Amino acid sequence: MFSTPEQFSAATKSAFESQLALMASLSHKAFEGVEKLTALNMHAARTSMEESNAALKHMFSAKTPQEFFALGSAQSQPNSEKAAAYARNVASIASEIQAEFAKMTEAKVSEINQKVASLVEDVTKNAPAGSESVVAMFKTALGNANASYEQLSRTTKQAVATIEGNVNNAVTQMADVVEKSTPRAAVKK
Repeated sequence: MFSTPEQFSAATKSAFESQLALMASLSHKAFEGVEKLTALNMHAARTSMEESNAALKHMFSAKTPQEFFALGSAQSQPNSEKAAAYARNVASIASEIQAEFAKMTEAKVSEINQKVASLVEDVTKNAPAGSESVVAMFKTALGNANASYEQLSRTTKQAVATIEGNVNNAVTQMADVVEKSTPRAAVKK
């Protein structure tokens, strides 16, 4: 038979270790996300510089001012499409990281809830006579806390899905507007 202070001490230590492990996992995933965003930004910057140099060389080879401006206008369409693709990539990375965070957090919370429920069950077995109402109240409070967490988790998932959908819609609409408002220039080569 375990004594109650020893059980709480062991449970507290276990919960602390679980929280540290969760924080380490979340930090690792956050750094992975930063690495992906950095790689995306480096690629976008390198590509943009190379394409800008090539476009400028091409524009300066124009024979007439009309050809120069037509070449400049022709560059706006691909740039808007690239900006939309970049925004989609950023949203995808953010969504992926958020999904990983949610998955890891849910797993740890479930594990901690099981440990707490087990501890409560062990303690209630050894509870003195007459404490049934206190034990029932504690179990009810624990059940309410779990239900609140589950509702918060569902609401957060819905909010993230809504934000992701809104970002994708905004990027698509931006690309459509730019495509409709930017005439493709006919350039002779």
